[in-house]
Amino acid sequence: MSTQQTTSTINGVAVDRLFETVENLRQMPDLASFKFRQTNRWIHCGHNRSEIKNFYGAGEEQTDRKKPFVLDADEPPLLLGTDKGANPVEYLLHALTACVTTSIVYHAAAKGVRIEELESRTEGDIDLRGFLGIDDAIPRGYQDIRMKFKIKANVPEDRLEEIVRLGPAFSPVFDTVTRAVRVNVDLER
Repeated sequence: MSTQQTTSTINGVAVDRLFETVENLRQMPDLASFKFRQTNRWIHCGHNRSEIKNFYGAGEEQTDRKKPFVLDADEPPLLLGTDKGANPVEYLLHALTACVTTSIVYHAAAKGVRIEELESRTEGDIDLRGFLGIDDAIPRGYQDIRMKFKIKANVPEDRLEEIVRLGPAFSPVFDTVTRAVRVNVDLER
């Protein structure tokens, strides 16, 4: 008889490994400290490029990525850019939606809910008068963001609503966006 361990996979998530990771972090909380980073270089006008490669986590530098992820940001021509990439506030919507989606998928898997399909739509409202300094009473960033999810899974509607609530409840990006986070900006010498 084989002693080979089988791994249960739900929504592409190795659930056994997920629970093992949670237990390991309970036993060794120092391993839960991660530091993600990126570098950015201005190219022209509103166009700039970020590169993301290594990060620190699980007690050591993680250098398995062979090539960096490259993200170009720019502004559309209407906002005087050259449209070489999504603009930063569009990236923020992407980061927010992607993180909530991942949180939904992982937590659904942990609860044994198999998701067949998941789609979402996110939009936010910005008044450029704040960014342009025309009216200091207007916020420079988003004033309101709305996310809508469609999920197909073989569970009752109230269970789908529970799963959707888990997304923002556990999403690091949602948490960062919805609470005040200290951000230090300095000139490096």
